[in-house]
Amino acid sequence: MTTVDVPTLVAQAREGRPRAVARLISLVEGASPHLREVMAALAPLTGGAYVVGLTGSPGVGKSTSTSALVTAYRKAGKRVGVLAVDPSSPFSGGALLGDRVRMSDHASDPGVYIRSMATRGHLGGLAWAAPQAIRVLDAAGCDVILVETVGVGQSEVEIASQADTSVVLLAPGMGDGIQAAKAGILEIGDVYVVNKADRDGADATARELNHMLGLGESRGPEDWRPPIVKTVAARGQGIDELVEALEKHRAWMDEHGVLDGRRAARAAREVETIAITTLRGRLADLHGDARLDALAVRVAAGELDPYAAADALLDGLTEA
Repeated sequence: MTTVDVPTLVAQAREGRPRAVARLISLVEGASPHLREVMAALAPLTGGAYVVGLTGSPGVGKSTSTSALVTAYRKAGKRVGVLAVDPSSPFSGGALLGDRVRMSDHASDPGVYIRSMATRGHLGGLAWAAPQAIRVLDAAGCDVILVETVGVGQSEVEIASQADTSVVLLAPGMGDGIQAAKAGILEIGDVYVVNKADRDGADATARELNHMLGLGESRGPEDWRPPIVKTVAARGQGIDELVEALEKHRAWMDEHGVLDGRRAARAAREVETIAITTLRGRLADLHGDARLDALAVRVAAGELDPYAAADALLDGLTEA
């Protein structure tokens, strides 16, 4: 096993050294044996970053919008981290890096850290290691972390469970309004963006979206009503309005105690995922195990039902 000086890596990441941040995220992606030590070291350093998720169908301009947001936040003096989740290469399993190419304008900015992550077959538009990677960027001192999903369409609702604020992007002429209604995407957006608003049909798309958001609406006067922002991200138009909408949502969450609740729920899902993954790993080692074989014989003989056998097996695993 390769020796890793975790305290030094963490200290260097806190200083903003990109190589240290890259190494830590690589340890996360590779499920390194040092991962527990890394997470323990990072835990007291997290909680300061504002995590914004961007999702939407392919072609709506997620990467361009992300890049424009980076520019806006850097002008405000904020350190920005970007996790651009790409489709996995069918050959290497790695990310195709298309998003990072489109954000090359920020490559030389020491106040921006951009990382492409492969989904590696994980459904929901996010890489399985995304929660821990977000934690690394948070601990490294990023004020804002932008998480751009893979762009696979209707399965991308997972971003809502990883972000403080979820931004759903649509574009005119792509039938996104109807797709959004089908996908349940209207349930996850905190801010909606009609990008490429210089195209014909942008106003109609915004009206349709506004109508859909109002259908069956049961929000109270204190509840958040997602705004609709029209942008032309390629020219930077509407980006200041988008940042303003994001800041308003963050302020609303702070005022109503929603932000802490979202982050606690996110932590609960992360803990649950780790626990289930650990159990699955232990179960995978059970083939040929004497405990499993003994229980199987009893089930086959009708002495024990399979549910009771499974309970007994799990009790043994959790006690181990």
